[in-house]
Amino acid sequence: MDIQILELLDGARRARGLTVVIDVFRAFSLEAWLFARGAAAIFAVGAEAEARRLKSEHPGSVLIGERGGAILPGFDFGNSPSQTRGTDFRGKTVIHTTSAGTQGLAAASGAAEIVAGSLVNAAATARYIRSRDPGRVSLVAMGLAGVSGTPEDLLCARYIAARLKGEMLDMERELAAVRADPEGQKFFDPARQDVFPEDDFWMCVDADRFDFAIRAQRLGDGLFRMSALAC
Repeated sequence: MDIQILELLDGARRARGLTVVIDVFRAFSLEAWLFARGAAAIFAVGAEAEARRLKSEHPGSVLIGERGGAILPGFDFGNSPSQTRGTDFRGKTVIHTTSAGTQGLAAASGAAEIVAGSLVNAAATARYIRSRDPGRVSLVAMGLAGVSGTPEDLLCARYIAARLKGEMLDMERELAAVRADPEGQKFFDPARQDVFPEDDFWMCVDADRFDFAIRAQRLGDGLFRMSALAC
């Protein structure tokens, strides 16, 4: 199995084989939490306008999205696992658009198969990859808005790669470094709690909490149906 770690939107465009698009803070961590809370369907969308159109086609659906971390105007929620915690998602359809994760899905046009990756289900993602036994695996760390690298996404890529190779990382040390980085520290800034609540940090770095992978099925240009697969 040939494993390559790529970064950002350019990496997503270059990805081949079974591709894992990684967004720890917060898109694909949130989707894992939503599936765990009983969401029936999640549609990941690159374009904001397409997300709004889908909302009109799916009465009763929940519209979730952000740009620059902040909730989009008129959306039900921003991209926050903790701020959606009190909502009953059982049987609900969710439409989801973000600055990095869903953009990476849309950019990965050369991938044979796409999986959405995060730390909360990293080991399950590795098990899913092994079950598929691909010749090539691309692990794409999307970073900040797909244009600059961040340590949490690279850590997730390295962790999945290590699990595939039968190796382990010192996750306590690695996660301490993530927290110390500006991308981790923003969740501890009292002035930014409305957009980046502290609870989101802990919910996104809760490694291997869930035992399912999330597969992305391309339905159209920039539109994916996400599915949770027990692993």
